[in-house]
Amino acid sequence: MALVSPPNRQGWVLDATPISRGMLLWMMLEQGEHIFFPVPFRPRFYASGPEMALERIKQRLRQRNFQLALAHTERIELFSGAPYPVLEISVFSPADFFDVVRTVALVKDIALYNADIPLPQLYFYESGLFPLALCRTTHIPGRIDLLDSPWATDTPLPPFRILSIELEPEIPAAREGALGALSIEIDGERRVLDGEDPREFLMTFNAVLTRNDPDIILSNRGDDLIFPRLLALSSRLGIPLLLNRTKGKALSSGRDRSFFSYGRTIFRAGSVSLFGRWHLDRKNSFILGEAGLSGLFEQSRVTRIPVQHLARTSTGTGITSMQMAYAVSAGILVPLEKSSAESFRSSLDLIKSDKGGMVFLPRPGFHESVAELDFASMYPSLMATFNISPETVNCLCCTTNRIPNSTHHLCTRRKGLVPTVLESLLAKRRLYKELKNTTDDPDLKGEYDRRQGALKWLLVVSFGYLGYKNARFGRVEAHECVTALSREKLLQAKEIAENRGYRLLHGIVDSLWLSRPGIDEADCRRLAEEITQETGIPIALEGLYRWIIFFSSTKRERLAVPNRYFGVFRSGERKVRGIEVRRSDTPLFISDTQEKLLDHLAYAHTLQEYRTRIPAARQLLEEAVQEIRQGRVPVARLVIRKRLSKSPESYEKRSFQAIVAQELAARGRSPQPGERVAYVITAADDPDPASRARAYDTFSPDYTYDRNAYERLLLRACEPLLDLPGMPLRAKAPPSRKPLEALLWKR
Repeated sequence: MALVSPPNRQGWVLDATPISRGMLLWMMLEQGEHIFFPVPFRPRFYASGPEMALERIKQRLRQRNFQLALAHTERIELFSGAPYPVLEISVFSPADFFDVVRTVALVKDIALYNADIPLPQLYFYESGLFPLALCRTTHIPGRIDLLDSPWATDTPLPPFRILSIELEPEIPAAREGALGALSIEIDGERRVLDGEDPREFLMTFNAVLTRNDPDIILSNRGDDLIFPRLLALSSRLGIPLLLNRTKGKALSSGRDRSFFSYGRTIFRAGSVSLFGRWHLDRKNSFILGEAGLSGLFEQSRVTRIPVQHLARTSTGTGITSMQMAYAVSAGILVPLEKSSAESFRSSLDLIKSDKGGMVFLPRPGFHESVAELDFASMYPSLMATFNISPETVNCLCCTTNRIPNSTHHLCTRRKGLVPTVLESLLAKRRLYKELKNTTDDPDLKGEYDRRQGALKWLLVVSFGYLGYKNARFGRVEAHECVTALSREKLLQAKEIAENRGYRLLHGIVDSLWLSRPGIDEADCRRLAEEITQETGIPIALEGLYRWIIFFSSTKRERLAVPNRYFGVFRSGERKVRGIEVRRSDTPLFISDTQEKLLDHLAYAHTLQEYRTRIPAARQLLEEAVQEIRQGRVPVARLVIRKRLSKSPESYEKRSFQAIVAQELAARGRSPQPGERVAYVITAADDPDPASRARAYDTFSPDYTYDRNAYERLLLRACEPLLDLPGMPLRAKAPPSRKPLEALLWKR
């Protein structure tokens, strides 16, 4: 492992770390060798304010004896687009950067810009490099020639050696800090380290790291479970863990945190990050779970966020980083805080403008000969096509360019920051989708799908952040422009389809379900082309269904739920939304039973065939119910995992998750908001709330599960598949029948 930069060597940039006189760059060469070498970097930030305030800044900085340079200059202010006078503060040592920022922030009546960007990201923004960029070292110390682009789709990835670790069996975190057996896999070879002798365990683990020298340690619950226990064991026994490649480098640990996002509370365990190799936790990374390593690497390249940090942050942080990268390169000031508050408006204006996407409630029941058309990345496409950005909404120069059914207008003279960023993202995702559809290699097809999926998530959150109250480049009026245009475009698409003889079954925000007897793929594609031309937004045929079922609301049988359906495409592929098999909190036994019913019913090609498959489906359900009634289902397959929305002591209603959270808190392990608790229903109707459910971590043979409660959950999951609105599959059962008999009773 070299600490200097050998010239004319080609490889990939993996990370950058602040040091006293620049950044320490970490590269992996094509032969697999790792090199670390310093590169010059002086981070800069900016301050604006009255002349007296700027003089006080200079005075404070002279008193602290920081090594830095000050210069009066101009940068572009986002909303006006005009040059804006600022004081540039260039810090010679990156290690001092945030101390300097804190010193300047103490001065009153000033505004700071570019002052809280993480230094590795700021270095990547200013140097043009990015994580996993293919580069070549040169004879000039610190100079790197870039051979790559974040928008390239054919750059090879480094030849990583990956070590996978997980507890076997996984020991819940509440069980007395026990370590258990650790499963280790590398190069297809797997072994299990027994934790009975802690000293031998640590020495063997170190030997595995030394012998295999992995580039990535891929774990399940490494952040919150495996590494904390390994480190505690290491400290107790005095045996250091050889996790970092460089001796003397301390591990980087983050703190647990809970935050609210898209209507739910999310929990992130504190991270354990390494130096010289990466630690990635599958259970503590959204994008790793959604798109795998390929998707994570793809996001890291385009967002310029180092891989270990990106794995544990939100996708919204990624899109914000892309916006900041463009702003820094274009000389646009990045505010320390959001600088544009929502303008004052009357209640009538709010009623007219503050609406969401358009929804046409589905027609409940069974429908044959159905097509689904989807607008491709509709909201980001609208933002890019119509130039929707915080600084382009309600400009002073283009008041006639009004948004339909809105009080807002958009600028046509100035290209916005947000659309500029989204254009490249949309283009790259389209290219990946084309590559996926044109290759016959199944491995490449999966690779392209994971990469486009990672980009899709960046596009998804770009709309949410446009209206997020704390977004640096957000403005609620811009958010409203997008939804107003989306309603207009969906209505246009509906009218075009109906004029061509299609019947609307369902529409939601960016998708339409249309039916017509003898529906034809070629005609649907012509319809999609016509809608694309008329609306200016690409729409594509998602597929043709043999049939689709829209399930009724449990409270109002004549109304269907917008995102709750089960359909089978003509290819035989299924599409399921909103039912138990898609929910992460569904017990495995119930999910598997519903999956069996879906598999069985999906073979039907018509309504009549669906009817003929009902008796066998009922039999499958009856067998599952009998397993529950007879107590033959293992407890592990009945575990329910629910996310906490608040701290245990804050719950007033005694829901199952509240009961279990309070039980765990009483035992010394207080779960945090956003964290999932695993429990088993023990006596749902017991007068004593504490007896109704038990944490799975503390479950023992002394307890039994509530068979009636699980039977009810099973029937609730499966009944919609066997009794559809407008399609009576059975006569009404006699009032005296029990729930199961009522469901299975045949006319």
